[in-house]
Amino acid sequence: MRSKTPLVLMEQMIMLLIFALAAALCLQAFVKSDQLSQASEARDRALQAAQNAAEVVRACGGDLERAASLLEAQHHDGASLQIDYDASWRLAEDTMRYTLGVALQTGSVPGLGQAQIWVRDESGEEELLRFDVAWQKEVSAHG
Repeated sequence: MRSKTPLVLMEQMIMLLIFALAAALCLQAFVKSDQLSQASEARDRALQAAQNAAEVVRACGGDLERAASLLEAQHHDGASLQIDYDASWRLAEDTMRYTLGVALQTGSVPGLGQAQIWVRDESGEEELLRFDVAWQKEVSAHG
């Protein structure tokens, strides 16, 4: 009579292999889920910062000097501004992770000011978002 021990050991090894494969697949799913969650959070924070910048630029009527002051922009000139953030979306002091930019655009519609706003993830050199914003310029009184 032959022993059934080798057959039982083989069955247990196969079950262990199946369990290990299932565990590896689950681990990959959790890692991918975490990556997607972090990317989604970064886009949400980028959109929040960009909307804030858009509202400030519109409220300032396109005066980027005043907008830069209100937004605490590190770099600005008359036609653009740039704000650097760290990984926690605080204003960057030394190591930057995200950059928000605002650039005035020359519009084809008289009386309408326009700017383009963008946010980049500098670690992956990926643009998170870009959109245009417009506002009505103040009309001077006609004599």
